[in-house]
Amino acid sequence: MIITGHGAEAVEKACADSGAMFVRQMPQLGTGHAVQMAVPALDDAQGVTLILNGDVPLIRTETAAALVRSCGGNKLALLTIELPDATGYGRIVREGAQVRAIVEHKDASEAQRQIQEIYTGIMAAPTALLKSWVMALKNDNAQREFYLTDVVAAAVADGVEVLAVAAASETEVLGVNSPVQLADLERRHQRAVAESLMEAGVRLADPARLDVRGSLHCGTDVDIDVNCVFEGTVHIGDGARIGANCIIRDTRIGAGAVVHPFTHMEEATVGEGALIGPFARLRPGAELGREVHIGNFVEVKNTTMAAGSKANHLAYLGDAIVGERVNYGAGSITANYDGAHKHRTVIGNDVHVGSNCVLVAPVTLGDGATIGGGSTISKDVPAGQLTVARARQTTLAGWQRPQKNKAKAPPHK
Repeated sequence: MIITGHGAEAVEKACADSGAMFVRQMPQLGTGHAVQMAVPALDDAQGVTLILNGDVPLIRTETAAALVRSCGGNKLALLTIELPDATGYGRIVREGAQVRAIVEHKDASEAQRQIQEIYTGIMAAPTALLKSWVMALKNDNAQREFYLTDVVAAAVADGVEVLAVAAASETEVLGVNSPVQLADLERRHQRAVAESLMEAGVRLADPARLDVRGSLHCGTDVDIDVNCVFEGTVHIGDGARIGANCIIRDTRIGAGAVVHPFTHMEEATVGEGALIGPFARLRPGAELGREVHIGNFVEVKNTTMAAGSKANHLAYLGDAIVGERVNYGAGSITANYDGAHKHRTVIGNDVHVGSNCVLVAPVTLGDGATIGGGSTISKDVPAGQLTVARARQTTLAGWQRPQKNKAKAPPHK
């Protein structure tokens, strides 16, 4: 269940695919009031309610599960942490070792503000008891709000044990209230991801310059240079090397492949030992076999290339099937779109396509065919033959280049 308030429509739209139930808090009269809005939807049966804050993005599943276990269905479990500067947070007030209350910063005395143990805003409570505690909250405080933290005093009054469960790290309980705090948490998160990768044997040129915006799965001896961005789900095989400034999304890269700097990949598959880039672009549906070479300023889309084929310079392959050991020349393209529909180009094994060729799909080049440079191919090409399709070179004697008219300058006055 998600309780929304300010910006409710935007939040609900963003979370529409989560399957969660939404409850709106209008107006916003405090954290206790927010939970009050959810009370009618809470099951009266025995169980545990876990309360999380939407502005605490890095809380770990393991931490939340441990809090629920500590609650056990008959205790109030609070997630706490000690901070050197606890300004703005509710303080954990104890009598000896026993938790007796949480005092919000604005309502705390000077002595209480010296307490460094703070409440993170995350708790687990027996559902039936939580409902009764929340509905009895009062707003007689400096904020004139209904504080959820007041349920601690209610639990103590009812003789329910209150447990303070320490969070593993400050990072997972920090909230976001500004762009500065959001950027800080993002860097903390990326550093944790980087350390996890390095502990698993990945070599990062600089862990501070890595962005994993999804899940990155690496084999052994993987080497990643600086400023790389990984989105969606990316798999990198053993011994692969990723150059600087690459953007890779939902892609699988085979063992021993080398991706040179400034390469973009999306929904692609790269075979073992392939060489990609620099400045290459693999679009969705690019499936490259073993030891395929894709060079600088080459774009591949919805195309399979079998083992050992090469497109090393300034080329485009779209909607094509390319066989083994093909050499695809600089400046050559597949003209796969007729203005309404996409068509496929089939290039057989051991084909050599010269520079600056246009293959007008649908067209098939037979095994071992050679296409002369500068040719525009619009018909199927037989296997093992040289095919040339270009106008005869002509020189016109005495021809002169047109000259611009030189306007006379106006007379000087």
